[in-house]
Amino acid sequence: MLLDARSRLAAGPTESVVAAACQVILGKERQIRLAMACILARGHLLIEDVPGVGKTTLSHALARLLGLDYQRIQFTSDLLPADILGVSIFDRDSSTFRFHPGPIFAQIILADEINRASPKAQSALLEAMEEHQVTAEGETRPLPEPFFVIATQNPLHQVGTFPLPESQLDRFLMRIALGYPDAKAERELLKGAERRDIISQLQPAMNGSQLTELQKAVPQMQVSDALLDYVQQIINHTRHSPRFTQGLSPRAGVAILRAAQSWAMMEGRRQVLGHRLHGNADAVKGSFDPAKELISNVAIP
Repeated sequence: MLLDARSRLAAGPTESVVAAACQVILGKERQIRLAMACILARGHLLIEDVPGVGKTTLSHALARLLGLDYQRIQFTSDLLPADILGVSIFDRDSSTFRFHPGPIFAQIILADEINRASPKAQSALLEAMEEHQVTAEGETRPLPEPFFVIATQNPLHQVGTFPLPESQLDRFLMRIALGYPDAKAERELLKGAERRDIISQLQPAMNGSQLTELQKAVPQMQVSDALLDYVQQIINHTRHSPRFTQGLSPRAGVAILRAAQSWAMMEGRRQVLGHRLHGNADAVKGSFDPAKELISNVAIP
């Protein structure tokens, strides 16, 4: 992949965001870079991990550093779509119904513990994530730009979780895990200030307009035919290999390419593809890793 002058200029503000976020989320530079690449590619991010490792803190820090409006939605079993999208309330003064926007009308949304809500509540995000708009009570309303969803997901073995449908998973460009900090980072965490206090002192490293311009530049980056061949070979392998229950969709192919364009120096194959692929019954009996399966069987041009 060839990096043009515009992409080199993007390194300044994005590196500032990454460096500042690394002061909040200690020892997780790679995951922070992946999250930033996801934002630049206009994608949505799924963080799957146990409670308490910094998923909410990361999303809040990114919102502050990018100068974006931020809303957190706690997903619970009794959450309704209207709690996310908004609802019309009768105004006696005007004798009309007035729409009151829900928390979805923000630039960064944290869908916290998304798999604790029912599929009906989860479905309220589908149109928003794909079309950057919502339809409520027969009227379509645009969402602010830029628009980005960070969803956290608890491990499926925990009580009270609902598996995300494939249609919902496919809306996320990446899935990552933060994991526990190493000993050095955890010692700094224990000795340091509260993360919330640090976040409150963060200053934006860019604003929404700058971010939008960088997002527009991502698809303009030149891609070699060899890389396109590689992406197509990966897609075709998943569609014809008996080890997968179903192959990657065209949307997944675009996701691979956009992730590579937004941050060519990052290796995001596992984060882009893993949640979209499921091994067949024979494959999952062993230690089946979709990313390793593809890297081992699809030749790099």
